[in-house]
Amino acid sequence: MWRGETRVFDDLSLRIEQGEHVAILGPNGAGKTTLLKLIHRELYPVENPASRVEILGRARWNVWDLRRRIGFVSQELQQHYAPEVIAEDVVLSGFFSSVGVHGMLAGRVTRAQRDAARRALESVGLADAASRRFGQLSTGEQRRCLLARALVHEPETLVLDEPTAGLDLAGSYEVLTRLRQLARRGHSLVLVTHHPAEIPPEVGRVILLSGGRIAADGPKDEILDAALLSRVYGVPVNIAAMDGYHVTWPAPEIAET
Repeated sequence: MWRGETRVFDDLSLRIEQGEHVAILGPNGAGKTTLLKLIHRELYPVENPASRVEILGRARWNVWDLRRRIGFVSQELQQHYAPEVIAEDVVLSGFFSSVGVHGMLAGRVTRAQRDAARRALESVGLADAASRRFGQLSTGEQRRCLLARALVHEPETLVLDEPTAGLDLAGSYEVLTRLRQLARRGHSLVLVTHHPAEIPPEVGRVILLSGGRIAADGPKDEILDAALLSRVYGVPVNIAAMDGYHVTWPAPEIAET
């Protein structure tokens, strides 16, 4: 797959089963976000008879139907919303895969959809924020508002591109807690992150990308290995498991003799 003149993926072969909780990990430029945009049909691969992309078991989709079955959250999406948009309208836009519900879309919103939007806000702890402007919410509240947007049509799968990026500790922990609850309720999670510590305990599989290729793919405890991460990231890394999370810190450089 190419983006402009840059080849992002080279001989990529990957299968994620419905119901799995998967984290996609790797350094900058590894292809993580591009892979999620491929799943969400924001990008399309170069047509090649030897390649095939199927999502939820189908190669061809009406993109709007697909986006009703996959909820998407990203820092990039958060930046697209104007500060004056109210939180309820942010969530309602999930029904239309739009940014806001302006113009003709506003007239298509039903009472049932407004009720669903309020329930979604309540499910992420923002029941009192429906009429607040997006710009009045904290960064963490904005991210949870986008999570409500992703949940409003009750999708089977949630695709999350660095869902805790830019958040402080409290905001990060709040988002991770919500993701854990969703995983337990049966939503599939496909999570992209730079940091192993942001992978919830419920995620059992890690795909490690490097340079547009799969460097490793398997059970979390096997992939989150100090030697493997050190090789892929190009820096010495230590890693330890604590309460289902994995914490990394710099390993001392080995002096050459």
